[in-house]
Amino acid sequence: MKLKLGIPKGSLEHATVDLFRRAGYTITASSRSYFPAIDDPDIECMLIRAQEMARYVADGVLDAGLTGRDWVEENEAQVVTIADLIYAKQSFGKVRWVLAVPESSPVQTVKDLEGKVIATELVGATRRYLAANGVTAKVEFSWGATEVKPPKLADAIVEVTETGSSLRANKLRIVETVLESNTQFIANASAWNDEWKHEKLGDIRLLLEGAINAMGKVGLMLNVEKHQLQAVLDVLPALKKPTISTLSDDQWLAVNTIIDESTVRTIIPRLKGAGAQGIVEYPLNKIVM
Repeated sequence: MKLKLGIPKGSLEHATVDLFRRAGYTITASSRSYFPAIDDPDIECMLIRAQEMARYVADGVLDAGLTGRDWVEENEAQVVTIADLIYAKQSFGKVRWVLAVPESSPVQTVKDLEGKVIATELVGATRRYLAANGVTAKVEFSWGATEVKPPKLADAIVEVTETGSSLRANKLRIVETVLESNTQFIANASAWNDEWKHEKLGDIRLLLEGAINAMGKVGLMLNVEKHQLQAVLDVLPALKKPTISTLSDDQWLAVNTIIDESTVRTIIPRLKGAGAQGIVEYPLNKIVM
């Protein structure tokens, strides 16, 4: 028996392969194949566009896959959400689908788009959003380069953004957020109810979440004399609880902790000044809670 796993092809592909590497799986993709190799004989991978992933998982073509919550909702797919994996192609946060108009547009709210034309790749979700706000407008599918369509080809767009920089570069103004999304690990309901596949999916979830937890974190090890321990602990973040153990010399202690990678350059010099010696920073692949 094999678990059929969908890997999102396109913008999330590299981030997903890297996440699996951190989780302990090596996925090797070829530009000429839609079936990447994985170093787990129980798993069979297939590259699928994120936009289509939820549909193939819901239909049972795939047992599980990774895709955005936006595409699950767009397809109204009946799938089991195993885990929210908060990472994206540029950051590890969420993305937003926003309603945007030209900077010079008089539109201030979605209500002002009555009878107008909206271009988007997220057609179904946009139509449901308009209906929920009592607005009737024409929603057209956009095949790409959606930002350049207003004002000549559309009055507004619904487009995905992480930072808003692309919208600003195209002189567009965000009016409202239509949908927030993040990457999800989803499964087919029948696969989730199968004992062997359920256990396998649970193991993958545990490791993926461990890899997510470790992102942006590093480990620190150091030695310190007992009388300087408190000075060293005062430098470390207050909410962290380091592991402290004795060395062969009973006047010395070893301290091991995990901190945000962004704080390392500030903390290490201060630890040295507080009496820490033999400071070692090391990368983390997984933190299993």
